[in-house]
Amino acid sequence: MTDSNMPDSAEERVSLEQRGHVLIIRMERNRKRNAIDSLMTQSLDAALNRLDDDPDLRCGVLVGGEQAFSAGTDLADGPGEPTDRGGPYGVIRRRRHTPLIAAVEGIAYGGGFEVVLACDMVAAAKSAQFGLPEVARGVIPTCGGLFRPWQSLPLTVAKQLVLTGQPMSAPRAYELGIVNVLAEDGDALEAALTLADQVCQNSPFAVSTSLSVMNDVLEDEEKLGWSSTEQATERVLVSEDRQEGVAAFLEKRTPQWLGR
Repeated sequence: MTDSNMPDSAEERVSLEQRGHVLIIRMERNRKRNAIDSLMTQSLDAALNRLDDDPDLRCGVLVGGEQAFSAGTDLADGPGEPTDRGGPYGVIRRRRHTPLIAAVEGIAYGGGFEVVLACDMVAAAKSAQFGLPEVARGVIPTCGGLFRPWQSLPLTVAKQLVLTGQPMSAPRAYELGIVNVLAEDGDALEAALTLADQVCQNSPFAVSTSLSVMNDVLEDEEKLGWSSTEQATERVLVSEDRQEGVAAFLEKRTPQWLGR
């Protein structure tokens, strides 16, 4: 269902459903493979604000569509400005104290994968795929994709994801530790809800405190990653390859790289 408390502009992007102490946040832009535009950013920010601010909520589950969790940034319209509490997409740099689980069916590419990496746990369907294809567009991952994969993956595998732009299957991601639970196709949400129920059986205060400590430590470790990414992004944004890559993607043609 669509929550009546969401602003009108957000209703077309995200729906909310509360099951007990669990908030299901469902991205609803399936015709665009849940590409993140400014309205999606606002929608996700509002939903996650509620997750952290409502004392009755003990866990959240973020889910996309059957074919795509999210294809990342909407290259035509852009993702809008980072939000005060959530940063990019309203998700990526949020200081959450309520656990968030990603339920992934289909593709999680680019920013969509970076949203997954910003969650605390992941349940994925066997046919799901994770990827960072930015280099094929003449850009780079800007929302943690250059350093967060290392928290779960061997460094060589993380570099393979970034430098080749080729996707990783859910079974491989499960084997390497990015995915907590591997589900049959169509069952990722139920698998995520099982994890959420396990979280909700525990002391909310102990869970919140534990999550806060772990996230504080990770935030300290990520400071260099964020500053280096920001510097690299400034260089890439003015490059001719970036202009060519985005144009080629929108025009559905092979890019002609200039290397500058």
